[in-house]
Amino acid sequence: MKKNIVIINGTGGSGKDTFVQMVSKYADVYNFSSIDKVKEIARQIGWTGGKDEKDRKFLSDLKKLTTEYNDMSFNSIKVAVASFLESSLQIMFIHIREPEEIERAVLSFNAKTLLIKRVGLKNIQSNYSDANVENYDYDFVITNDTLEGLEMSAKKFVEQLCKE
Repeated sequence: MKKNIVIINGTGGSGKDTFVQMVSKYADVYNFSSIDKVKEIARQIGWTGGKDEKDRKFLSDLKKLTTEYNDMSFNSIKVAVASFLESSLQIMFIHIREPEEIERAVLSFNAKTLLIKRVGLKNIQSNYSDANVENYDYDFVITNDTLEGLEMSAKKFVEQLCKE
């Protein structure tokens, strides 16, 4: 299998990390989030890892500030992609919320895009990053309705990437 870079997105609780874990049963995976560096800074200034609306808005706003200041998140993605390309891993998932950042990564890394949707789960609207999750034309859309269904989707996803 050739190396594949996949931008993964979905509202909080949609099953993105579960999907990545399931894919790792069928391929060697590198999982990276565009907000990892932002979370490091947030912890240094008192963020305790919460995921409520206030926490999510704080992280979204902090990412926007660090992007405007020195493009920190995208620069960290570039380093992670370089590491992935030198590794023996087959699929890299990059978690990105913002449509313009997704497009930038697609163009920079020849990445595919994937949206995970969960039946009955409403999109978070309290901040820019979460509110715009579905405002992109994704290459793949997977609906998470059951764990068994998500597992089958993970296997099919890997098989499809192998064909390309």
